[in-house]
Amino acid sequence: MSALAKSEWLIPAGLIAFSFVPILAGSIRLIELGSGAQITPNNARFFTAPLPIVLHIISFSIYCILGAFQFAASFRSHKPNWHRAAGWIIILCGLCAALTGLWMTLFYPTINYPPVNFDGPVLYVMRLLVGSAMALFISLGFAAILKRDIQNHRIWMMRGFALGLGASTQVFTHIPMFLFPNIQGELARTLCMGAGWTINFVAVELMISSERTRRLP
Repeated sequence: MSALAKSEWLIPAGLIAFSFVPILAGSIRLIELGSGAQITPNNARFFTAPLPIVLHIISFSIYCILGAFQFAASFRSHKPNWHRAAGWIIILCGLCAALTGLWMTLFYPTINYPPVNFDGPVLYVMRLLVGSAMALFISLGFAAILKRDIQNHRIWMMRGFALGLGASTQVFTHIPMFLFPNIQGELARTLCMGAGWTINFVAVELMISSERTRRLP
């Protein structure tokens, strides 16, 4: 394996490490649900309807881990069968994560939870938009690969992955709320959540733009 190929492994390794906190938090939630932990205002909705959150956590975790390896170009070229097989799983898991996220936003009760999570109507709309966009991008990526349009397939899948990793970036964008408790509230929560998705989307658009520039004659 060339030095360049070895260096490419830094990207999937970094993405997996970047996904560690939300995957860990999801694993703790699964243990909590499976062990019959004490029901609190913060977790009651999950015990009332556990299937959506269980599917969301499992599909999100698989999506992040397998999706990270798709960014290693040498791995894709040397293991094309693995890339295709993993791609099917990634598409299914990505759609499952997006659609269960939408379901939870739409149908989990919220009236008792804003005092705990500071979730308000603006964040509600943002979640619907992000979940819908993620599902749309993955669907467009799937449609592109069916047409053998590899370039657009990769672009749409990158966009979907960026939105999916919003939960990882939000770990960092929420740091100000923990450092300065006096700013905690609906506005701060909305800004911190929105910043995570925005940062990822801008970053991936810059990557796409840079690749397009390099391909120009």
